[in-house]
Amino acid sequence: MHRYRSHTCGALRESNIGETVRLSGWVHRVRDHGGVLFIDLRDHYGLTQCVVDPDSPAFAQAEKLRSEFTVRMDGKARRRPEGTDNDDLPTGKIEIYVTEIEVLGPAGDLPLPVFGDQEYPEDIRLKYRFLDLRREKLHQNIMTRVDIIKSMRRRMEGQGFFEFNTPILTASSPEGARDFLVPSRIHPGKFYALPQAPQQYKQLLMMSGFDRYFQIAPCFRDEDPRADRLPGEFYQLDVEMSFVTQEDVFAAMEPVITGVFEEFAKGKPVSKNWRRIPFAEALRKYGSDKPDLRNPIEMQDVSEHFRGSGFKVFARMLEDPKNQVWAIPAPGGGSRAFCDRMNSWAQGEGQPGLGYIMWREGGGGAGPLANNIGPERTAAIRAQIGTKEGDAAFFVAGDPDKFWKFSGLARNKVGEELNLTDKERFELAWIVDFPMYEYNEEDKKVDFSHNPFSMPQGGLDALKGQDPLTIKAYQYDITCNGYEIASGGIRNHVPEAMVKAFEIAGYGEQEVVDRFGGMYRAFQYGAPPHGGMAAGVDRIVMLLCGTNNLREISLFPMNQQAMDLLMGAPSEATTKQLRELHVRVNLPQK
Repeated sequence: MHRYRSHTCGALRESNIGETVRLSGWVHRVRDHGGVLFIDLRDHYGLTQCVVDPDSPAFAQAEKLRSEFTVRMDGKARRRPEGTDNDDLPTGKIEIYVTEIEVLGPAGDLPLPVFGDQEYPEDIRLKYRFLDLRREKLHQNIMTRVDIIKSMRRRMEGQGFFEFNTPILTASSPEGARDFLVPSRIHPGKFYALPQAPQQYKQLLMMSGFDRYFQIAPCFRDEDPRADRLPGEFYQLDVEMSFVTQEDVFAAMEPVITGVFEEFAKGKPVSKNWRRIPFAEALRKYGSDKPDLRNPIEMQDVSEHFRGSGFKVFARMLEDPKNQVWAIPAPGGGSRAFCDRMNSWAQGEGQPGLGYIMWREGGGGAGPLANNIGPERTAAIRAQIGTKEGDAAFFVAGDPDKFWKFSGLARNKVGEELNLTDKERFELAWIVDFPMYEYNEEDKKVDFSHNPFSMPQGGLDALKGQDPLTIKAYQYDITCNGYEIASGGIRNHVPEAMVKAFEIAGYGEQEVVDRFGGMYRAFQYGAPPHGGMAAGVDRIVMLLCGTNNLREISLFPMNQQAMDLLMGAPSEATTKQLRELHVRVNLPQK
């Protein structure tokens, strides 16, 4: 018999009854039933109930066992007594009568319990992540992640893509976040950067004639902590294709992403016909460039009904042509208590309040706004936005460029509070026609709004003759249930257009050549039209595991302060290491 096991803890069935078996694993829990010890033995594959009674030669050893001891157990498989089957376990019809126990690894007092999956402080969970990962739910999430990545690879290969690995040590690049820099020992005073994404390399692969690339790529960004991204590093399904239009990318990737969601959705419906929503429309209707389309609420511009009205606050705002009033319908929200609650919520978000109209029996509007603008305007608003008796609408006014995010939060809040958001499905969509540029108020300059390597709609002519802030790009995102899960674009492969695009954002031609020399040179020698995207593996796994915390689907994540509590990173370097790297540390004053 094998030194440690003849079967795993998830393998034994009724067909094994009567066999002498050997199992190894962790003591999940010990139950004492009138002197008879029931030990649940757990390994990666499952759990088996083991029984030790006072007649067993292993009883004295069994009495010493505690949770998470690693042990080997020998015994005979037998049928569980009638009425004690556990239908939740694949091994639930059998048990092992134990005759021998060997402790392979004793366990001290546990800093957190493994049995039960109860809530526990995050700093303890991360410091003792090896214990945390033994817990059933987290262990299952990690294995789901493994299976999702395996599914992605299989589907990408089925679409004719080839997996390539790109370098981890590269040059610094303005991708929109800070680089992690790595000092060079061999080249004093110079630094490598960890890649924010394999953007340039995957485009260079297209220059090299490889046609269809993908990679499960690690990406590194020295960003402040965010709720929807792990600090430090994350993984993406990175994709690039040659001789393609935007439509070709959509046609290749939609079945891959849809298929992954359908495979792991556990019966929840997945949208098959993805909507395509222009960026500007997404902001206007949903107040978000990653709208949660499970929420049926669509906002509308109702400015005309307030222009010149008796509600002077809005009327005066609308004298400025850039200002608007948006309505957020609230089906079933026509109670004073709910409207007051939403108003208090808005004040908690730093807003002066949230105006509203309620529609009561008989169809008349109620509330301060209705009283100020009169029944005709109130009825016109109702006709436009389609509210009924018992409904309400909330109103946000001002410059849409400044209030769209808040309006989106209010839409989400209404959908949540009134149970309008269907949480039992996955709603996927493309967001398209992103602006090529945006105005940076802080630096008082035009900046790239998204990926700087994207092709502007209209090409070089648009870059030369159009107001940069009106240029749209061949850029697109995939959204799901309020999250951006992928981003991509058709690339700007024309050298003159690339230089012009960067010039508008404040980069000179020499700077473009210095910073993107490899790609710039490649474009001089027959660059194919190409495009692609990158899908966030972590966010997709998070959605399919039904959690909203990325730490619940990652093996060894950092905490919100970007610290690895398990390994003690970041840590100080030794004087010898710093000397070899020609680096001197200049710490901030305390």
